[in-house]
Amino acid sequence: MTSHHVLVVEDEQEIRELLQYSIGRSGYAVTVVPDAESALDQLKNEAPDLILIDWMLPRMNGIELARRIRHDQYTKDIPLIMLTARGEEVDKLKSFDAGVDDYVTKPFSPRELNARIRALLRRSGDAEGRQLLVGNLTLDTVAHSVCVNGSNVHLRPTEFRLLELFLRHPKRAFSRSQLLDLVWGRSVYVDKRTVDVHVLRLRKALHEYELDTLVQTVHGVGYRLNPTFGSA
Repeated sequence: MTSHHVLVVEDEQEIRELLQYSIGRSGYAVTVVPDAESALDQLKNEAPDLILIDWMLPRMNGIELARRIRHDQYTKDIPLIMLTARGEEVDKLKSFDAGVDDYVTKPFSPRELNARIRALLRRSGDAEGRQLLVGNLTLDTVAHSVCVNGSNVHLRPTEFRLLELFLRHPKRAFSRSQLLDLVWGRSVYVDKRTVDVHVLRLRKALHEYELDTLVQTVHGVGYRLNPTFGSA
């Protein structure tokens, strides 16, 4: 079984190394980055199972980073822990208002922090709708993975979001405009033809498993999930 992946966003090198060591010893895969911008770049390629964020980051602080993560369709459900020396109630409330799930003050006990991580991962893993199934394909919304008969299907973040949307609404036809709103977001301007490009990429990724006809073209409308695997 693949271990959970924890992303640590911490600008102080000594604390970053301590967190990488202590969290890694608990059996988690750990990625460490020094700032919010690096974290956002990391999230474009892979969504971790949990993110640990330091409040006092350079340029973009942890509160703003948490808000950015919560406003993104792809990362909005990832559990967040805020790590900070600021222990006042008003600071905790500000963190929770930004969408943080838990709050750990410095100096911290590595054992307590790992216990918080385990508890949060356990709660998120039990969330309803974690696994979406169709035929021999399984999409895990928490691990952000797609498998066919146990083999991993490598999808880019946008293709993952497209597939998740289709799996949540089997047989429903979506127009290109609806897909743009639901997958890219209304605040992002993307040409409708971009949808066709990403659907093509999704089909290519599924072709190896003979599932390229899973996403069906609805002429004059857009696309829908075709759980019977008919012709696209």
